This record gives sequence, C-alpha cells and structure tokens, in this order.
Amino acid sequence: MSSAHEESHISGSRTGGEPYRVCRSPRAVATVAGAGLVILAIDVVTKIAAVASLSDRAPIELLPGVLDLRLTRNPGAAFSIAGGATVLFSIVALVVVVIIVRTARTLTSLSWAVVLGLLLGGALGNLSDRIFRAPAPLRGHVVDWIHLHNWPVFNIADSAIVIGGAVAVILAAFGTALDSQPAPRDGQPNPDGPAGPDGRPATDIDDRDGQ
Repeated sequence: MSSAHEESHISGSRTGGEPYRVCRSPRAVATVAGAGLVILAIDVVTKIAAVASLSDRAPIELLPGVLDLRLTRNPGAAFSIAGGATVLFSIVALVVVVIIVRTARTLTSLSWAVVLGLLLGGALGNLSDRIFRAPAPLRGHVVDWIHLHNWPVFNIADSAIVIGGAVAVILAAFGTALDSQPAPRDGQPNPDGPAGPDGRPATDIDDRDGQ
C-alpha cells in the first residue's frame, strides 16, 4: 500500500486470553529510522569538520556579538550540564534509544515519527561521541562547536533534541496521539472486528444486545 496511513495488525493475547491488536505503520517506522539516520549523519560529519577546522585556533565569528564557531569538549549532558556524570549520561542515552526503538514499532502517527526521529538521531549523535571518542568508551567527551552568545556551546545533535522536544510538547498540547489511526478504508479489515448489518462492529452489537 502507498497510503500515508498504511498499517499492519499483529494479533496476540493479553493475560487471561483476551485478544488484542497492535497497529503499526511501516511508513511511520521508516520515517523514524530515516530522520534519525539523517540527523546522525549530519552530526557526525559536522563534528569531524569542526575538529579538523577549529582545533587550536580562535573562534570564528559569523555574526559578531551573536554567533561564532568554537570547539569545546563536553563531558556532561547537553549544554555542558553535569560534567562529572559522563557514564551515567551514556547509560541514559542508551535507555532513551531503546525506548524510542520500541515505541516506533507500534507507531502510526507520522508527526510523532518525525519527533522520535529527531530525538533518536540526537541521542545517537552524542552517544557515538561518548562511545568512540577520548578518553574512554562511555566516558568520551562530546564535540560541541556552535556558540550563540550568552548560551552554552552546542552541536547538531543537541539542536535536534531541543527541536524534537519542543514539537513533542506542541503535539501533546493539541492531543495528537502516537497511535492515531484513520477510519478503515473500503475493502480493508476493521480493526474492531467484522461489521454488523447496521455498520457497527459486530462486537459492539453483541455487547449492546446482551445488555
């Protein structure tokens, strides 16, 4: 199917044998993965360029008094918070990545897919520094290189996390659910079960008739 709301349904059972369905949109899953990989790639490439171009030199002024480029090594969280807890932040980042991947498996909302992709790419970008950069695995210092005056130095991964978080707040405020689903199209199975003669799901008819 080519629809933006393409879904698959996986049947299973809850405790006690009650059936349930997990709705999943392959397009939403692909959006999470694609956005995450794009952010990760941009972050890695720009950090390599920053290390090559900004090491051992004065900051490069782009907008005097507003924006410059300068290289810093950050052992802490985003924006240089808690520099002494590098391992803890590495573990937290790993947990966040796992949660995002698990959530993406049942995601149907493309809006939330973009948000999770931004968060995933940002988390992986900084996590890759903590794993592969000096001084040691899980203790590596994150490369930061963008400096807005009166603001801590940051990188593309930090920006993706902040933007993703801001959009998540907006989606939540407007009530957009992670598993928002369209009405079943003609010829497609109804996730609530077969329809009765009046168009209602048969399960609803049985429940109401039995009351």
